[in-house]
Amino acid sequence: MLRSISYKSKQFLWLVSKLAIVIGCCYFIYDKIAHNKNIKFDNFWYFLVNFDVFSTKNILLLLFFTLFNWILEITKWQFLAKKVHPISWSIAGIQTLASSTLAMVTPVRTGEYGVKILYYPKEERKEIALAAFIGNIYQLVISLGLGVWGIVYLFKYFDTGFISTIFLIFLTGILAILILFFFKHRFHFFGTWLSKFFIGFNFRSEPQNRKAFLLSLIRYLIFSHQFYFLITLFEIDMSYIEAMACITSMYGLTSVVPILPVFDFLLKGSVSILVFSFFNVNPIMIITITTLMWILNFAIPALIGSFFMLKLKPALE
Repeated sequence: MLRSISYKSKQFLWLVSKLAIVIGCCYFIYDKIAHNKNIKFDNFWYFLVNFDVFSTKNILLLLFFTLFNWILEITKWQFLAKKVHPISWSIAGIQTLASSTLAMVTPVRTGEYGVKILYYPKEERKEIALAAFIGNIYQLVISLGLGVWGIVYLFKYFDTGFISTIFLIFLTGILAILILFFFKHRFHFFGTWLSKFFIGFNFRSEPQNRKAFLLSLIRYLIFSHQFYFLITLFEIDMSYIEAMACITSMYGLTSVVPILPVFDFLLKGSVSILVFSFFNVNPIMIITITTLMWILNFAIPALIGSFFMLKLKPALE
C-alpha cells in the first residue's frame, strides 16, 4: 500500500515538474518577445513587414535554414549516441527537441544533458552525458576558431584603448583554448587534470571525431549564413567578408559567456551592435535580426520540444 502511494506521489511530482518546465519555457519565450528591452515589439514587427520578411519565398528560405540546422543537430546526436546506445533518427529527434525545452531555461544549456540521460538506463547515463558534452565542445571550438578569424579581420576597425584591450585579452584566451584542444596529446606536463578533461575525446576513434567535427562545422555554416541572408534581406550595405567577420566575431564572443539561452538573443544583440557598429549599421536592424534568429533556432524548436517533454518517461533504472 505504502509502496503504491509512493509510486503515485513520484508520478505526480514528475508530471508537475514537466508541466512547470514547459510552462516556464513558454512564458519566458513570450516575455522575451513581447517585452524585449532592446527593441519594442512594434518596431520589431515594423521591420519584419517593411522588409518583406513574410513573403512566401523569404519564409520558405528562413524555414529551410532552420530545418537544415536542426536536421544536422539531430543527425549529430544520433551519431554521438550510437556508440553507447544505437537509436533511430526519429528517436534522436525526439530527444534533441525535448532537451532543447529544458535547455532554454537552464544556464549554458545544462538542461540538455539532464533530459537526454533520462531516455537511457542508469548504467548508460554517464557515457550519454559525455557524448552530449563532446557534441557541444565541438560546436564551441568551431565558434571560437572562426571567431578568432572574425576578430583578427575586424581588429583594424577597433578603437585604441579599452575596447582593443578587451578584444586582445579575449583573442589570447581563445587561442590558448584552441591550442590546448587541437594539440591536447602534447601537453602531458599539465598533469592528470588535463587528461581527464580531454578523455572524452578518446571516447571515439579519429574518423568518428572528424565526422562529429564536420557535422558541427556544417551546422555552424548553416546558421551563420541564415544570419547573412537576413543582412541581405534588410538591405544592409556590407560585403560578404565584412558581414561574415562580424557574424563569426559575434558568435565567438558570445559562445564563452555562461547565460540562460532564453537571454541568448539579448547577449548576441548587445555584442552584434558593437561589432556591426564599425560599419555604421542601424542597431535596431541588428537587434531585429538577432531576435528573429533566436525565435527561429531556439524558441520554435523549444516549443515543439515541449510536446515531447510532456510525453517523456524516464528509462527504467
